[in-house]
Amino acid sequence: MLLVIDVGNTNSVIGVYEGDVLKEDWRIRTVRDTTADEFNVLANALFSAKKVDTSQITKVVISSVVPASVPILNAFCEKYLQLSPVWIHPDSVKKLMPILYNNPAEVGPDRIVNSVAAYAKYKCAMIIIDFGTATTFDVISQKGEYLGGAIVPGIMISSEALFHKASRLPRVEIFQAPKRIIGKDTIESIKSGIIHGNASMVDGMVSRMKKEMDSLPKILATGGLAPLIADLSETIEKVEQSLTLDGLRIISASI
Repeated sequence: MLLVIDVGNTNSVIGVYEGDVLKEDWRIRTVRDTTADEFNVLANALFSAKKVDTSQITKVVISSVVPASVPILNAFCEKYLQLSPVWIHPDSVKKLMPILYNNPAEVGPDRIVNSVAAYAKYKCAMIIIDFGTATTFDVISQKGEYLGGAIVPGIMISSEALFHKASRLPRVEIFQAPKRIIGKDTIESIKSGIIHGNASMVDGMVSRMKKEMDSLPKILATGGLAPLIADLSETIEKVEQSLTLDGLRIISASI
């Protein structure tokens, strides 16, 4: 079995593959000040609940945008799985995708992994939107080249900044869109601005990016809030929630 882990700034995603089949997956909170032993307690609870036999894990592949996670997960893998994990970086995908960034080393591992997975599945020009701590746009050419993209403050970060800085505005749940764009009270107005506003931002960015591309891209979305925004967006064509895990599996097979 293959164990894949994607460590994000807010959440981490863990998956177990048998061949090309994702058998189990989990989304957990990213904790920067944990230890290898504490992570093992959490991982063991998740694995045991789904009857995953860790002795069958033969390889571990990890992507991370949190440097503090490296020593923790290295120690966990070596102590409890007797394996040295493979860490994803731009050189990991040399055989799979040219990275046409001015400095390829600057591209986040999560963006690389998403791009590889999307192109492997669809084999066409694409814009991939990942709704995480930051909302990222990654652009792939018809030939499978990573062209670059854009980074926008994420929905949750933007919301927290609004609630923190505007003392008279209440904190609201943003996991369901209001039915109207024109809010009739403060809570409805905040929800409209955050949710419909982000959907409009996505459509605007996609429209502008298309003008700089020489082919018509397919528009994919991933990340925790992707389904919510995709329902309101006029440009997102499909949500692929396992994109990052699939990318780690694909890259694993090439290295």
